[in-house]
Amino acid sequence: MKSHTKRSWGEAFWALTNGRVITMLFLGFSAGIPILLIFSTLSIWLREAGVERSTVTYFSWAALGYSFKFVWAPLIDRLPLPGLYAALGRRRSWLIVAQTAIILSILWMGLTDPAQHLTMMAFAVVALGFSAATQDIVIDAYRIEAVDTDLQAMMSSAYIAGYRIGMIVAGAGALTIAGVIEGEGPYMPLAWRVAYGCMALAMCVGVLTTLLISEPDVPRKDSKYFHQTSDYIRFLAMFALTVITFIAANVWAGSAVSPLGTRLTASGMTPELAGFVTGSLQLAIAVLLAVFVAWLTTLIGITPREMVRETYIAPVKDFVDRYGKVAIVVLALIGFYRIADIVMGVMANVFYTDIGFTKEEIAAVSKTFGLFMTIAGSFLGGVLSVRYGVIRVLFLGALLSAITNILFAIMAQIPANTVMFAAVIMADNLSGGLATAAFIAYLSGLTNISFTAMQYAIFSSIMTLFPKVIAGFSGTVVDAVGYQAFFIGTAILGLPVLLLVVLAGRLTDVEHPKAQAGHAKNG
Repeated sequence: MKSHTKRSWGEAFWALTNGRVITMLFLGFSAGIPILLIFSTLSIWLREAGVERSTVTYFSWAALGYSFKFVWAPLIDRLPLPGLYAALGRRRSWLIVAQTAIILSILWMGLTDPAQHLTMMAFAVVALGFSAATQDIVIDAYRIEAVDTDLQAMMSSAYIAGYRIGMIVAGAGALTIAGVIEGEGPYMPLAWRVAYGCMALAMCVGVLTTLLISEPDVPRKDSKYFHQTSDYIRFLAMFALTVITFIAANVWAGSAVSPLGTRLTASGMTPELAGFVTGSLQLAIAVLLAVFVAWLTTLIGITPREMVRETYIAPVKDFVDRYGKVAIVVLALIGFYRIADIVMGVMANVFYTDIGFTKEEIAAVSKTFGLFMTIAGSFLGGVLSVRYGVIRVLFLGALLSAITNILFAIMAQIPANTVMFAAVIMADNLSGGLATAAFIAYLSGLTNISFTAMQYAIFSSIMTLFPKVIAGFSGTVVDAVGYQAFFIGTAILGLPVLLLVVLAGRLTDVEHPKAQAGHAKNG
């Protein structure tokens, strides 16, 4: 592994007081609020309003923007916002726009009664998902550009802590507000209106932070395009046509491949695997048609070819040029690093219930105590990364993530024991927070300052794609082999990651100042 300039423990802990690090705590808080307003908090509201359970689950699709944010991340890298750019700079101007859109979307949701206007609520939720994903893109870019690589782990630690606190506010906080107003009475839209209004107010923390911080001082070559209004209109027209095509093609392909899923299930394939096959085919069709439309609009001159190349192709080409064949190892590490955590995590709550823990015990130990352990683990990961280097902590995080899954296998063989439960959650969440902080720092070191938003958006999408696909089969595996074998299996899945970390550490260099942004080693 690459040698790292060893810092003292005092220097490592002193990094916690860095102004940029403290800034990430507040920006993380701003990023953590929207997600639960789309998922669990909204789900409870919709059920109280009498919305069918099957319809409630459809609303989770609004969060798909988080998975596909790399599609519009290049716009944030290349497009300076007229007016705001001169006053605030590239990152802060985009942050203000995204945060304003989030606040307006939350207020829109709060002023809409789903019992009366469900379609309008759906539009508001989609607007929130898109706005929140945009804010994430900008915060990631700001975090990478604001400090040198040796502080990236500490920045990610503060971001994780703020994000988790934001989730508490949007989850427990919003539900408490609605519950206090509603009491034991019937469904009351006003209660949710006030709760979501308070969440919009909480977003002002992010707005104030954006206004108070300074723009990152990084060398950046501005695009020769996007300086005229016509440039914006032409590029956004291409982008809009491509997105509309993707949505329409996805709907059409869903109907087209549905009979295939029925036939595969009838032929003996498990429903989960049949769903994966048809879902993958549906996505592939939609992506291919969207790419075709983007190519066609460029061919007929709606958008100049060089503009598309600079925005979408150049970031990918830059990564491949910098890493060459080593890119395969790097991408494999990105795609598999969190596999042990994610595959196990899908079954965690079901497991706790199945072995006899009550909802109150799960909430107290896993959700509350576990949350603080995750935050502690993330700060520990940041301090250790400053002290020993990102690669060493990346290896430690991968090792601990695999080992702690074995603890779940042990817990599966004994009667429900709260002390054991707390000990396992402490170990698992501490290691998870540590690993995540180091991993985010590693991904940050891989990016080129010229394409920060685009490249990091791609990395973060790859990070969860394959593990989530595998996790979809977790329930089937547990039914077939039981919890003990399942947890041991997830630990084994994490072992090849250790080899990938060692190879990546030897073949790449991500622990030097950000001006060079990670590169493959020569010789």
